[in-house]
Amino acid sequence: MQILFPNETPEYSGRELTLAFPAVVDGQRVECMITAEALEDHFGAASPRLEDMVRAFDEHRARIEAATRRLLSETQAQCLVLRSGYVRFYEANWRN
Repeated sequence: MQILFPNETPEYSGRELTLAFPAVVDGQRVECMITAEALEDHFGAASPRLEDMVRAFDEHRARIEAATRRLLSETQAQCLVLRSGYVRFYEANWRN
């Protein structure tokens, strides 16, 4: 499974408190999301505000993409939401 992450600015959803970002899996675009809670708990976002979430995403993009890559592999590239609990589990078990 080939997984790439286009260098695009994530899209904020204030209603859902998420940032959406794309992955390309075997040539197919897959929309992924990360929750404000995950960004606050694991990546230093100061709040669920757009500016804080995007800053945390940009500063920790490689770690977020690594966790997303693992989750995409586990779910056969289904649309996904990266939540705090998964990030905690991923980093405790697979992060290099």
